[in-house]
Amino acid sequence: MAEFHRYCNLELANTASQLDDVFRIRYRVYCEEFGYEAAEKHPAGLESDEFDPFSRHTLVTHAATAIPAGCARLVLADEERQLPMERFCGEAVDAALLSEFDDRRDSICEFSRLGVDSVFRRRTGEKVSRFGEIHGIDWSRLEQHKFSSQLAMATILSGLALSEVLERPHCFAMMEPFLPRLLRRSGLIVHKAGDEIDYHGLRRPYYWETREMVSGLVEELQEFYLHIREAFAEDEPVLAELNTTSAGLPDVRIGAAPLAGAS
Repeated sequence: MAEFHRYCNLELANTASQLDDVFRIRYRVYCEEFGYEAAEKHPAGLESDEFDPFSRHTLVTHAATAIPAGCARLVLADEERQLPMERFCGEAVDAALLSEFDDRRDSICEFSRLGVDSVFRRRTGEKVSRFGEIHGIDWSRLEQHKFSSQLAMATILSGLALSEVLERPHCFAMMEPFLPRLLRRSGLIVHKAGDEIDYHGLRRPYYWETREMVSGLVEELQEFYLHIREAFAEDEPVLAELNTTSAGLPDVRIGAAPLAGAS
């Protein structure tokens, strides 16, 4: 993935403009494409919810066109705030596992709202998925091949890197059945953290510790991950503040719809 940065910019979304780009991707994916959220509840075309003021976001942008391409979110827990999976899928979560963090909820987070805009994907008869090949933009053949195979993984790795630099290494996510299998191909292993539940389709809670997880990455992805983590770490003073408070983030427009599945 050495050439990925020729085609993409991968950054933390901290400004109002960057957050709008994130919410616009989410609207296109979660409202327009998959229908997980009601589009009429987000008339500005920006999907956001009550968890966003307590979350940190990453954004992938296509460098040549400045088109927002992908995003990921980490929802930060504390003693008073539930994670989305606790609120909406609590009966499916392994209560014993979650209780291990009762005295250190400032070390946990939920990986959610992972999305790649459909303009960067092509589906060729397979089951509809958020991951695929680029379509809809006049790419060179080389760029299309490289970008399409790397965009989804870059978005995933950005969330993992963010959890590490925020010192939130204990991560949960509600995943569709295909995603753990996809991650395993790249050396990323997640652990079941509860039962399957029907929530915007079949989902199951999963858990991982970030440092342990990324240690299994294949060599090429390991180097790419370290590059992302080092870039995020350059913003460490800002991240240190944002890890415990919503101060410093622009105002977030809150939508009325609940969280969709975190896949």
